[in-house]
Amino acid sequence: MKSRILYLALIVLLFPVNGFAVNPDEVLDDPVLEERAREISKGLRCLVCQNQSIDDSDAGLAKDLRILVRERLVAGDSDEGVVNYVVSRYGEFVLLKPRFKTATLALWLGPLFLVLMGLIAIGLFFRRTRNEIGKTGPAFTPLSDTEQRRLSDILKGREA
Repeated sequence: MKSRILYLALIVLLFPVNGFAVNPDEVLDDPVLEERAREISKGLRCLVCQNQSIDDSDAGLAKDLRILVRERLVAGDSDEGVVNYVVSRYGEFVLLKPRFKTATLALWLGPLFLVLMGLIAIGLFFRRTRNEIGKTGPAFTPLSDTEQRRLSDILKGREA
């Protein structure tokens, strides 16, 4: 019996349940507004954790941002209006998925550019290698009679 409890405790410790950081006192009474708040919160970065959404973060600033999002929704702002309000206060960095504009062009097109440059480099490498192989001369030149006799003598000497 003790071993089962130990195994269960080990499983619970090794595979923690991903709990949301939203506290019960933050949850809105209106389920539609709460769902909208959750969707908006998933797209906003915790400025303390930086790689978590405010919906998943336990940081104090993330809680403040979750409350701010809910306050703006209750005030009647649209989803985009709430996001724009938060961005106006904290900057574009607060967005987990940056907007596509000239300032973020490198973020969006940079990976595509790097892949394209890699493909071009690979193509040039194989093209150069193929050209260098072609410049070494014909792949097969038949042996002259003298070379053929010499080769036969060498092979006969090994057999003996």
